[in-house]
Amino acid sequence: MVIAPSILAGDFSKFGRELKRVEKTVTNWVHLDVMDGHFVPNLTFGPQVVANARPHTDLFFDTHLMCSKPEILLEPFANAGSDLITVHVELEDQVSSLLWKIKSLNKQVGLAVNPPTAIDKVKPFLEKVDLLLIMTVNPGFGGQSFIEECIPKIQQVYNWREEMGLDFRIEVDGGVNLKTAAECARAGANTFVAGSALFGQRSLARAVKKMHKVTTQVSDGYLK
Repeated sequence: MVIAPSILAGDFSKFGRELKRVEKTVTNWVHLDVMDGHFVPNLTFGPQVVANARPHTDLFFDTHLMCSKPEILLEPFANAGSDLITVHVELEDQVSSLLWKIKSLNKQVGLAVNPPTAIDKVKPFLEKVDLLLIMTVNPGFGGQSFIEECIPKIQQVYNWREEMGLDFRIEVDGGVNLKTAAECARAGANTFVAGSALFGQRSLARAVKKMHKVTTQVSDGYLK
């Protein structure tokens, strides 16, 4: 089980300090939400922020591009130090070339799907990805409520992964707290992005440890 604290919920004025807080937890992942103000109605940060942070931490940079034109950002984020780059299946005809480009940059490949999109859209690409991100809120802003109707998508992707003999990670993002993380783990998720549920706690380290323990216990009980 991997817990990926979303830096979007941290204090952006102390970006470096927030990364150090994540380093002191049981995880080595941090989730970077990149929004362009067009694909989603919010604007966050660009590759320079990642480049500035990279020399100061060994955390795994899980970079989620919620952008209309990710093709112009793949190389800059790869060069900045992202370890995994995720693009959206909603980009349709561009998806194959985007996944190929990420792979060619020697980065792990991620593909995301939004709540309104049929999960069947991702199936043709499962053999090409290292991670499949199932959004459990409509992307754009933190603090939204978890959409329970996304649980069957997790179950379906888990079943496809087993049937196809693949080992990509199944990640969930949106409204993830202890309760919903457990539900997602029960359905087959193994990577959990959480923002306010972690950064909103007095001790980030304790919050991450607790979520890791809960999801591991659920997974051990239901999937093995």
